[in-house]
Amino acid sequence: MTFEAPLPPVLRAGRAEDARALATLHVEVWRETYAGIAPPEAMARLDEAHRLPFWQALLAGGVPQSGAIVACRGVTLLGVVSFAPASQAAHDGATEITHLYVRRSARGTGLGARLLLAALERIAAEGGAAAALSVVAENARARAFYARMGGTEARQFTDPGPLWRSTNIVVRWSLSRDGAGAA
Repeated sequence: MTFEAPLPPVLRAGRAEDARALATLHVEVWRETYAGIAPPEAMARLDEAHRLPFWQALLAGGVPQSGAIVACRGVTLLGVVSFAPASQAAHDGATEITHLYVRRSARGTGLGARLLLAALERIAAEGGAAAALSVVAENARARAFYARMGGTEARQFTDPGPLWRSTNIVVRWSLSRDGAGAA
Protein backbone atom coordinates (compact mmCIF):
# COMPACT_ATOMS: atom_id res chain seq x y z
CA MET A 1 0.00 0.00 0.00
CA THR A 2 1.39 3.41 -0.95
CA PHE A 3 0.59 6.66 0.78
CA GLU A 4 1.19 10.06 -0.73
CA ALA A 5 1.56 13.27 1.19
CA PRO A 6 -1.11 15.84 0.35
CA LEU A 7 -0.09 18.42 -2.18
CA PRO A 8 0.92 21.79 -0.75
CA PRO A 9 -1.75 24.50 -0.90
CA VAL A 10 -1.91 26.52 -4.09
CA LEU A 11 -1.85 30.33 -3.85
CA ARG A 12 -3.98 32.24 -6.33
CA ALA A 13 -5.77 35.55 -6.68
CA GLY A 14 -9.10 35.72 -4.89
CA ARG A 15 -12.11 35.66 -7.20
CA ALA A 16 -15.64 37.00 -6.85
CA GLU A 17 -16.99 33.48 -6.38
CA ASP A 18 -14.76 33.10 -3.28
CA ALA A 19 -16.61 35.82 -1.33
CA ARG A 20 -18.97 33.57 0.64
CA ALA A 21 -16.26 31.03 1.54
CA LEU A 22 -13.95 33.89 2.57
CA ALA A 23 -16.64 35.39 4.82
CA THR A 24 -16.96 31.98 6.51
CA LEU A 25 -13.19 31.58 6.86
CA HIS A 26 -12.89 35.15 8.19
CA VAL A 27 -15.49 34.62 10.91
CA GLU A 28 -14.13 31.18 11.89
CA VAL A 29 -10.52 32.35 12.31
CA TRP A 30 -11.46 35.73 13.85
CA ARG A 31 -13.59 34.07 16.52
CA GLU A 32 -10.82 31.58 17.37
CA THR A 33 -8.20 34.32 17.49
CA TYR A 34 -10.15 36.82 19.56
CA ALA A 35 -11.92 34.47 21.97
CA GLY A 36 -10.96 35.82 25.38
CA ILE A 37 -9.79 39.15 23.89
CA ALA A 38 -12.88 40.62 22.21
CA PRO A 39 -15.92 41.39 24.35
CA PRO A 40 -18.87 38.97 24.06
CA GLU A 41 -21.01 41.52 22.19
CA ALA A 42 -18.34 41.82 19.47
CA MET A 43 -18.14 38.03 19.20
CA ALA A 44 -21.94 37.87 18.83
CA ARG A 45 -22.08 40.62 16.17
CA LEU A 46 -19.49 39.13 13.83
CA ASP A 47 -21.06 36.64 11.45
CA GLU A 48 -20.87 35.75 7.77
CA ALA A 49 -23.64 38.21 6.84
CA HIS A 50 -21.62 41.00 8.48
CA ARG A 51 -18.39 40.10 6.60
CA LEU A 52 -19.79 39.11 3.19
CA PRO A 53 -20.20 42.69 1.85
CA PHE A 54 -16.51 43.42 2.55
CA TRP A 55 -15.34 40.38 0.59
CA GLN A 56 -17.79 41.00 -2.26
CA ALA A 57 -16.59 44.60 -2.64
CA LEU A 58 -12.90 43.72 -2.43
CA LEU A 59 -13.16 40.89 -4.95
CA ALA A 60 -15.22 43.00 -7.37
CA GLY A 61 -12.00 44.90 -8.09
CA GLY A 62 -11.82 48.44 -9.26
CA VAL A 63 -9.72 49.76 -6.38
CA PRO A 64 -6.03 50.14 -7.28
CA GLN A 65 -3.53 48.45 -4.96
CA SER A 66 -6.15 46.13 -3.50
CA GLY A 67 -6.93 42.46 -3.73
CA ALA A 68 -6.78 39.10 -2.05
CA ILE A 69 -4.57 36.06 -2.36
CA VAL A 70 -6.10 32.79 -1.25
CA ALA A 71 -4.52 29.48 -0.34
CA CYS A 72 -6.48 26.42 -1.31
CA ARG A 73 -6.17 22.68 -1.54
CA GLY A 74 -8.68 21.56 -4.12
CA VAL A 75 -11.87 23.52 -3.41
CA THR A 76 -11.06 24.06 0.29
CA LEU A 77 -9.84 27.52 1.27
CA LEU A 78 -7.14 27.28 3.91
CA GLY A 79 -6.10 30.91 4.19
CA VAL A 80 -6.27 34.41 2.82
CA VAL A 81 -4.34 37.65 2.82
CA SER A 82 -5.98 40.86 1.61
CA PHE A 83 -4.68 44.36 1.06
CA ALA A 84 -6.01 47.79 0.12
CA PRO A 85 -5.18 51.47 0.46
CA ALA A 86 -4.69 52.41 4.11
CA SER A 87 -7.88 52.83 6.14
CA GLN A 88 -6.13 54.39 9.16
CA ALA A 89 -4.00 57.51 9.32
CA ALA A 90 -1.69 55.50 11.61
CA HIS A 91 -0.54 53.50 8.56
CA ASP A 92 1.18 56.64 7.20
CA GLY A 93 0.10 55.98 3.62
CA ALA A 94 1.42 52.41 3.43
CA THR A 95 -0.70 49.85 1.62
CA GLU A 96 -2.68 48.12 4.34
CA ILE A 97 -2.70 44.38 4.82
CA THR A 98 -6.31 44.21 5.91
CA HIS A 99 -6.54 40.49 6.77
CA LEU A 100 -4.25 37.51 7.15
CA TYR A 101 -6.15 34.43 8.23
CA VAL A 102 -5.11 30.77 8.18
CA ARG A 103 -7.42 27.92 9.17
CA ARG A 104 -6.38 26.07 12.31
CA SER A 105 -5.75 22.87 10.31
CA ALA A 106 -3.10 24.67 8.22
CA ARG A 107 -1.35 26.62 10.97
CA GLY A 108 2.28 25.81 11.66
CA THR A 109 2.87 24.74 8.04
CA GLY A 110 4.42 27.99 6.78
CA LEU A 111 1.23 28.95 4.95
CA GLY A 112 0.84 32.26 6.80
CA ALA A 113 4.39 33.21 5.82
CA ARG A 114 3.75 32.25 2.19
CA LEU A 115 0.60 34.37 2.10
CA LEU A 116 2.22 37.38 3.76
CA LEU A 117 5.26 37.26 1.46
CA ALA A 118 3.01 36.93 -1.60
CA ALA A 119 1.10 40.04 -0.53
CA LEU A 120 4.28 42.02 0.16
CA GLU A 121 5.66 41.02 -3.25
CA ARG A 122 2.44 42.03 -5.00
CA ILE A 123 2.28 45.38 -3.19
CA ALA A 124 5.91 46.07 -4.14
CA ALA A 125 5.27 45.03 -7.77
CA GLU A 126 2.40 47.52 -7.92
CA GLY A 127 4.72 50.31 -6.77
CA GLY A 128 3.98 50.29 -3.05
CA ALA A 129 6.88 51.60 -0.97
CA ALA A 130 5.60 50.18 2.31
CA ALA A 131 2.99 47.85 3.73
CA ALA A 132 1.41 48.00 7.17
CA LEU A 133 -1.21 46.27 9.22
CA SER A 134 -2.93 46.78 12.54
CA VAL A 135 -2.92 44.04 15.13
CA VAL A 136 -4.78 44.07 18.45
CA ALA A 137 -2.16 44.62 21.16
CA GLU A 138 -3.25 41.51 23.11
CA ASN A 139 -2.72 39.26 20.08
CA ALA A 140 0.78 38.18 21.15
CA ARG A 141 0.90 35.20 18.78
CA ALA A 142 0.32 37.37 15.70
CA ARG A 143 2.72 40.06 16.92
CA ALA A 144 5.48 37.47 17.36
CA PHE A 145 4.78 36.08 13.85
CA TYR A 146 4.97 39.55 12.27
CA ALA A 147 8.27 40.21 14.05
CA ARG A 148 9.68 36.92 12.71
CA MET A 149 8.54 38.02 9.25
CA GLY A 150 10.57 41.24 9.48
CA GLY A 151 7.76 43.59 10.47
CA THR A 152 8.56 46.52 12.72
CA GLU A 153 6.11 47.73 15.34
CA ALA A 154 5.82 51.39 14.45
CA ARG A 155 3.15 52.90 16.68
CA GLN A 156 0.07 52.28 18.79
CA PHE A 157 -3.42 53.71 18.30
CA THR A 158 -6.97 53.17 19.49
CA ASP A 159 -9.23 51.64 16.86
CA PRO A 160 -12.88 52.64 17.47
CA GLY A 161 -14.37 49.58 15.81
CA PRO A 162 -16.51 48.49 13.91
CA LEU A 163 -17.02 45.76 16.50
CA TRP A 164 -15.21 47.07 19.58
CA ARG A 165 -12.78 49.72 20.70
CA SER A 166 -9.30 48.16 20.91
CA THR A 167 -5.67 49.14 21.29
CA ASN A 168 -3.84 48.30 18.07
CA ILE A 169 -0.20 48.16 17.07
CA VAL A 170 0.84 49.19 13.56
CA VAL A 171 3.37 46.79 12.03
CA ARG A 172 5.27 48.03 8.95
CA TRP A 173 7.42 46.61 6.19
CA SER A 174 9.52 48.76 3.86
CA LEU A 175 9.41 47.37 0.35
CA SER A 176 12.35 47.42 -2.04
CA ARG A 177 12.26 47.20 -5.83
CA ASP A 178 13.20 43.53 -5.80
CA GLY A 179 10.56 42.42 -3.31
CA ALA A 180 9.79 42.71 0.35
CA GLY A 181 12.18 43.75 3.05
CA ALA A 182 12.09 44.65 6.68
CA ALA A 183 11.34 48.17 7.75
